[in-house]
Amino acid sequence: MTVPHVPGVHPAWLPPEAFRAAGARRVLVLGDDSALAATVRAEVADACERHGGAVAAPGEACDLVLALPSAGDLPPAVRALREPEPGAEGFVLGRADGVTAVLADDPAGLLYGWFEVARLGEAAFGEARPATAHRPALRRRMLDHWDNIDVHPVMGQVERGYSGGSIFWRDGALRTDLTRVRAYGRLLAATGVNAVAINNVNVHTAEAHLLTDRLGEVAAIAAELRPYGIRVHLSVSFASPIVLGGLDSADPLDEAVREWWARTTERVYETIPDFGGYVVKADSEGQPGPFAYGRSHADGANMLADALAPHGGVVYWRAFVYNHRQDWRDRTTDRARAAHDHFAPLDGRFRENAILQVKYGPMDFQTREPISPVIGAMPATRLAVELQVTQEYTGQQRHVCYLGPMWSEVLGFRFRGPGEPTVAEVAAGGGLVAVSNVGDDPYWTGHPLAQANLYAFGRLAWSPELGPAAILDEWIGLTFPGGGELVRGTLHEMMDGSWETYERYTAPLGVGFMVRPGHHYGPDVDGYEYTPWGTYHFADRDGVGVDRTRATGTGYTGQYPEPWSQVYESLAECPDELLLFFHHVPYEHVLRSGVTVVQHIYDTHFAGAEEAAGIRLAWEKLAGAVDPALYARVQERLDEQVRCAEEWRDQVNAYFLRKSGVPDARGRRIY
Repeated sequence: MTVPHVPGVHPAWLPPEAFRAAGARRVLVLGDDSALAATVRAEVADACERHGGAVAAPGEACDLVLALPSAGDLPPAVRALREPEPGAEGFVLGRADGVTAVLADDPAGLLYGWFEVARLGEAAFGEARPATAHRPALRRRMLDHWDNIDVHPVMGQVERGYSGGSIFWRDGALRTDLTRVRAYGRLLAATGVNAVAINNVNVHTAEAHLLTDRLGEVAAIAAELRPYGIRVHLSVSFASPIVLGGLDSADPLDEAVREWWARTTERVYETIPDFGGYVVKADSEGQPGPFAYGRSHADGANMLADALAPHGGVVYWRAFVYNHRQDWRDRTTDRARAAHDHFAPLDGRFRENAILQVKYGPMDFQTREPISPVIGAMPATRLAVELQVTQEYTGQQRHVCYLGPMWSEVLGFRFRGPGEPTVAEVAAGGGLVAVSNVGDDPYWTGHPLAQANLYAFGRLAWSPELGPAAILDEWIGLTFPGGGELVRGTLHEMMDGSWETYERYTAPLGVGFMVRPGHHYGPDVDGYEYTPWGTYHFADRDGVGVDRTRATGTGYTGQYPEPWSQVYESLAECPDELLLFFHHVPYEHVLRSGVTVVQHIYDTHFAGAEEAAGIRLAWEKLAGAVDPALYARVQERLDEQVRCAEEWRDQVNAYFLRKSGVPDARGRRIY
């Protein structure tokens, strides 16, 4: 086992310098003979070789101990740090009598503890610190790759990917050198991620064969990720028995179909014993599913859960099911209602190893949405909450948009008020899942600053209570070692409020979309207004917004429990930032902020474009303070962000001036 360092690829938050504090000391590792313990030993040896420290033998003096207590006698200074219990994947970190110790019940905990020491740097070796347990709040912390083996004629090699091609496949075949895949696993492990689904949820022909005759490719990827504690999952087509097995049906209650899945799954585990399970998109946007046979989603998910159960696997069944052939004339049909309508009646009917994967909002990863009511409506079902790290609707890695604050709000939301479970607590048994933003770009994420979103996802999946500014501070310290306060302060100035900046110059007050159809980049206010996709804002000469109330609209507000059902129903109580998601209001409606809706649109779009220009100006302070190539890449992306923000400003403001006839109270130029 060697630590992967890939020439020509940015090290992200794991540059060698990040391990200087630990690598300059004498380090004792007391592990077992597992692959993960071998990884910890390799990490320690690599750091010590680079920074002048030494790997200590049992009984020798040491500064840092990484130990499974069952693996040998602990040094006297460490024995008192045994409490509290670390738990599965967790670790206890403390310092006493000049020795820093990481203690864990399993090798995964040692690995995560090693990366925590790297985060702390010299602070890990300062004053004595009490023994503190670090445990993951969510059991499963997974990234979904929307990678295709073959380049799709519309979506490319990575659907909604903005960072180049796949790190797994190239030219229709598995890459011959998978060193970068192992380096990717290392980056993920350093944030606490422990699972990856490697292919697109829209399973095309080539990708379908990963389940059978191309399973060796999955095994090869799993072998690279395994040393860092990451279990591989596979997106599969519900129609696989037909596409791959030659059957004439995929009916989940057909015994021949069930037997096919059982045999196929058994072969998967014979090849990859630690395989994680399946991800399924069914009866959604043209993908096959159980509706074709008059069966429910519980029937479909349970069939796969039964095939996986003997091997300890799980099926993630996505709840992204809605009518994508809606008649825009029909104001009673509401895409936001769809997931709850389909799945809430099925609560309690899913197997224990079937996890319902629910997008955090009811629509589709918009810049601002309410929390999906499905998350609060299925207490007898294991749920995973799905986020989107790839910036499909938040600037596509061409705009700085740090999403940590959004995700922190989502995970901390309580459906039933103070003292009740948060979204993170509801999802604890199912997990947190996100669509990855990684590709084969030298900076991993296209925009170097978009790495912060990938880092933040992992850290929030481990500790949802962490503050997004603190997570960003960690990422800056690791990624720009030695950058000092100039780099740290400038990046906070640019990124802390960048999500709200992006929101200001794009779709207002929770209305959503307003993007170019298809590729979803740049403004097109009416782009989806008369399409079958159900993504409408209903702007007319009198007002704007979607009436989702029980009193006069689609009734969507009734899917929430109290107090939110009443809050969202009420014009007086509905939060300003979600007003147009829940209500159709006149342009002169006065927000709780004291300004009218149309004036708010003008003000925020002018302000957002100005803030984007300010972000670019701030970056100029770092010329000469960061790597020149990285500086140039960010500068190029910021130029595009400023241009695009101005286009958003001008198109949105002109649209609403022409619709409403209400001039800007401040007399600014609107076209």
